[in-house]
Amino acid sequence: MAKRDTYKYHLKQGNKIIQSGITNDLDRREREHQRKRGDGVHIQKVGNRTTRGGAKDWEKQQKRGTP
Repeated sequence: MAKRDTYKYHLKQGNKIIQSGITNDLDRREREHQRKRGDGVHIQKVGNRTTRGGAKDWEKQQKRGTP
C-alpha cells in the first residue's frame, strides 16, 4: 500500500488563491514561497495527506481548472 505522506495546498495572498501545489513538508514549502514572493503569502492545507500519485492527479486537475 502506498504511503499517504503528501499534502495538497493552496498558496494564498490574502483571500486569493495564487497557486496550488503538493509537498511533503508544508512548513518548509511555505518558507520557500515566502522567500520568493514575500511575507504576504501563506499556505492553506487542502484535505488530508494523500499518496504522491493521488496528489499529482489533484495538482493536474487544479492546473486545468477542474474540481
